[in-house]
Amino acid sequence: MVAAIPPTIAIVDDEESVRRALGRLIRSAGFRVETYSSGSDFLVSVQQQRPQCVVLDLRMPHVNGFHVQQALADAGLSLPVVIITGDDSAESRIRALEQGARAYLRKPVDDAMLLDAIQTAIRSHP
Repeated sequence: MVAAIPPTIAIVDDEESVRRALGRLIRSAGFRVETYSSGSDFLVSVQQQRPQCVVLDLRMPHVNGFHVQQALADAGLSLPVVIITGDDSAESRIRALEQGARAYLRKPVDDAMLLDAIQTAIRSHP
């Protein structure tokens, strides 16, 4: 019997400490994790490797989370996205959800809420 390969979650955040902490949390829930320090690094990698979910920071230099969401849509890549942000605003929330985010969470992120959002995003993705 072959064991199922756990889903891969991409973490895209410019803060190393956030990537490290989220990586530990998500791995502890049984997922595989890939981390990216920039939106552009993630967009290059997604051409070869497709994660089952993306945990995406909105506020990053150069290529921010909104740009990543738009680039995925422009490329026809339908990936479930969970937004995390320390700069919460009604406008950002509306824009992220209109661009297809499955969840929108404020930093510091509640561990259980994040894991639930990831699992829900993966389950609800066709």
